[in-house]
Amino acid sequence: MAMTRRVVPFAEFGRQDVGRVGGKNASLGEMTAHLAAAGVRVPPGFATTADAYAELLDSHGLRAGIAAQIERLHTGAVLDEVGAAIRSMIMAEPLPAGLRAELVSTYEQLARDQGRDDPEVAVRSSATAEDLPQASFAGQQETYLNVRGPAQLLQSCHRCYASLFTDRAIDYRERMGFDHLSVALSVGVQIMVRSDLAGAGVIFTLDPESGFPEVIVVSAAWGLGETVVSGQVDPDEYTVFKPSLKDPALDPVIDVRIGAKRKKAVYGQHGLTRTADTTCEERSRRVLADAEVRLLAEWAMTVEEHYGCPMDLEWAKDGLTGELAIVQARPETVQSRRRTTTLRRCRLTATPRQSLIEGIAVGEAIGSGPVVVLDSPVDLDRFPTGGVLVTGITDPDWEPVMKQASAIVTDHGGRTSHAAIVSRELGVPAVVGTGRATEVLRDGRNATVSCAEGTRGRVYAGLLAYEERETDLTELPATRTRVMLNLADPSAAFRWWRLPADGVGLARLEFIVAHQVKAHPMALLHPERVDRHDRCAIEQLTEGHLDRGQYFIDRLAHGVARIAASRWPDPVVVRTSDFKTNEYARLLGGRSFEPVEANPMIGWRGASRYYSDGYREGFALECRALRRVRDEMGLTNVVVMIPFCRTLEEADRVLDVMAEQGLRRGEHGLKVYVMAEIPSNVILAEDFAERFDGFSVGSNDLTQLTLGVDRDSEALAHVFDETDPAVTQSIQLLVPRAHLVGRTVGLCGQRPSDDPAFTEFLVKAGIDSISVAPDSFAAVKQHVAAAELDPQRGDRTVPSGTRQPQAGMSPGDGK
Repeated sequence: MAMTRRVVPFAEFGRQDVGRVGGKNASLGEMTAHLAAAGVRVPPGFATTADAYAELLDSHGLRAGIAAQIERLHTGAVLDEVGAAIRSMIMAEPLPAGLRAELVSTYEQLARDQGRDDPEVAVRSSATAEDLPQASFAGQQETYLNVRGPAQLLQSCHRCYASLFTDRAIDYRERMGFDHLSVALSVGVQIMVRSDLAGAGVIFTLDPESGFPEVIVVSAAWGLGETVVSGQVDPDEYTVFKPSLKDPALDPVIDVRIGAKRKKAVYGQHGLTRTADTTCEERSRRVLADAEVRLLAEWAMTVEEHYGCPMDLEWAKDGLTGELAIVQARPETVQSRRRTTTLRRCRLTATPRQSLIEGIAVGEAIGSGPVVVLDSPVDLDRFPTGGVLVTGITDPDWEPVMKQASAIVTDHGGRTSHAAIVSRELGVPAVVGTGRATEVLRDGRNATVSCAEGTRGRVYAGLLAYEERETDLTELPATRTRVMLNLADPSAAFRWWRLPADGVGLARLEFIVAHQVKAHPMALLHPERVDRHDRCAIEQLTEGHLDRGQYFIDRLAHGVARIAASRWPDPVVVRTSDFKTNEYARLLGGRSFEPVEANPMIGWRGASRYYSDGYREGFALECRALRRVRDEMGLTNVVVMIPFCRTLEEADRVLDVMAEQGLRRGEHGLKVYVMAEIPSNVILAEDFAERFDGFSVGSNDLTQLTLGVDRDSEALAHVFDETDPAVTQSIQLLVPRAHLVGRTVGLCGQRPSDDPAFTEFLVKAGIDSISVAPDSFAAVKQHVAAAELDPQRGDRTVPSGTRQPQAGMSPGDGK
């Protein structure tokens, strides 16, 4: 039988030829043949065929020798010995003469087409069972870069053939049930992009951590892409929002994170590659400009639409020409295969002994591990992954430790403390406000932390057995009352995209400032007013930003945009900063701009700051960031909410300041809400409703100011009660007054998550929405549905003028 072609140019095959040239090469051929007209640039090249590989195996008895070694593996031989033996057998046999001749002649033709002698090429392995939607062999075989001349080409191709039997490839095929001799290898040869002089990276057409499908994530590092693919460097990361990408008038880059990029891969002196240190300037500088990120994202979306599934691509930038190119494309196989409609729940499977200590339960999970008692977060190096963090109280500096913990226990704090809020978003169980956990719990002893037993969280000695159950989210009931999410951390926003929530009822701007910006806005604008130490720290923090105000705007806008994108097109209510003066003072440079107040809880906070000389410039930066998210990025689902607005005059002054900064209520569909957390907001509800589009009840502050109780006082914890008649009657007064003038009322406190009876009260009071922590969503949704079925409640008509953005709405609609 006549031998078919051993080497074929990219343009002559496509994705239907996986069995002939492997998944990787089939994709290169598909893009070359079908997507070039759409502008997707793929460097030219060629591939060897499966027939060429079969010819190699059929020579000198290789096939039988490999089969014998695999049989040894099945009868108990060690994997690394079997792999080494097979690779040695392949390398010991020369490539068939016909294959060598075709490789050299096709390479020489490629050189002529490029007008160059011995052009540098990338030589990549492409298995015939690789880069499939149901399995990915990517990275299991070898790649050789900066290969020049026929001799290096032949040697690299030979090594690629042998790499089909790396230990990891053999093990993967064993686990996936693939017959080793039924998988063939094709070798792709592609013109090198001189990214050693620029940069390269990876693109995912969904968020690779959460599977959120509405973004494209582009990573980038200096030099050749192998450092990114192998995980050697911390690359830049650019997040692009797909709906905004479709409108050329919008800026779709909703987040930019600058990675350390300490290493880069460059050409070696005598061919192939080497790793070098990057310069300080390279580490702090972006690899890609926004226009380049956009172009790569457009190509990625074109590829995804062509293939009909999420994609994982590699890109490179030529440092000589400045041109970008796609050098690989494969279906994404991790997030796209995850179940998208389940929620985890936990319970102890045996009756435990007396708890060691108790406190307020945060979340509904259970965690266990060795207790680690820490006084400060500087002890991160001694904190084991999966340990139980025990400390007095937490702040943002603790978050790297908290992310490693299986559970968190604190002496102080309540349901609105930092430890509680962050642990909810991390999905880590926490018991807060225990009083003396740092004294009772012994360092190094095993403990189980249970938040699955109601509102009280308990810590037990030892590693107790528990089970996890999953809830099918598709079985959650539909409700007339909107159930929304409370979110603060932008990095965790995509995690909750699968929840069938009706939007975000509360996104806390102050958390983004504390975590992403880290400096007081007035200190950024007036560094001359801060001490030398803080001024140096600000210079280091904002390195690379000539305009420090723009630094604040960029960081804040990116944080808000991630949260808004995660729920598009449903409304996302963003509360402007509500730090208290003592909290503002803890920001970098903040001490120079904040007074010392006897009771910051009812001091200079919220709306009173926004028009004052002491903070008006800082609030202008907040407004500019929100305007950028809505008008430039197109995330018009953002609703602005003003906290702690005491008087009608104060409301008017704040709205005037917002209008001066381009945030005018009603323009471009902008809605402005007010927090209902002060008795005056209830007493003058109709007057506030003339100025705002809706109310959001802040039950913590409303309870505090109605009952005259400091909500953070442990001594008065028994008095602080959101279900006190004075508080509930205030809500019952507010809702109908707001509805009479067509305004919505929501509630964004913690109580509905902990108390089904309070949820039932809100539903019967006619509340329009309830916003809860993500881990409480399913339970609250079910409680709301049950309350709505109560015949005593009756039907409720949603007031006019409250239509929310509908599915299919494009960013920028209504501008």
